[in-house]
Order: sequence, then structure tokens, then C-alpha cells
Amino acid sequence: MRDTLAQLAPGAAAETLLYECPKQTQSDATSLIVCNRSAVAASFRVSVSLGGSATTTKDYHYYDMPIDANDTFVASLGLTLRAGDIVRVYASTANLSFNLLGEETSPAQNRR
Repeated sequence: MRDTLAQLAPGAAAETLLYECPKQTQSDATSLIVCNRSAVAASFRVSVSLGGSATTTKDYHYYDMPIDANDTFVASLGLTLRAGDIVRVYASTANLSFNLLGEETSPAQNRR
């Protein structure tokens, strides 16, 4: 079952934590939805840092990706996150909303 792992409407021009995979958990992030709520075009960034490390250039999945005014961007990810992995986002304006969809499983659930 796909759940909302995280939702965020961050401020402008600041890298912000969207989601951290909890301890003793694995997450399958299946979709990322970015909505531009403004009548002006914008851009965004998405990075995934393994083990909670600081963002480096290799971590970016999207970098200054343009998004038109009043538009929605949807990406199919197929991304497996392990405990401590972090998804961060950056928005060029304060008018973007981010939604990360997927499923969390614990080791106990995996043994079934």
C-alpha cells in the first residue's frame, strides 16, 4: 500500500529535510510530486544522502529542475531507502509543495 511518507511546503532558497528513513526501517519511495502553487515559474532540487550524511554533488536526483507556473511535476522513483537515509529538497520560491509517496517496512514485517 502506498502511503504519504512526507509532505512539505518549504521556505525559499534553503535546503530542507523532506524525509528521514526511521531506525530499523526500510522505505520504498515510489513517487515524488512537486506542485507549483504560484503564477510564476520556479525550480527545485531533490537530493538523497545515504546514512544521513551532508549533501554532496553526487546526491542530487534533480538540480534546478524547472517547473512551470501552476503546474505539477510527478516522478516515479523506485528508490529504496535504508534507516538514516535522508531526502532533502530546495525550492527557488516559497510556493512549492513536495509530497513523497511510498511504503515503510520494518525488519519484522520483512520476515513474514
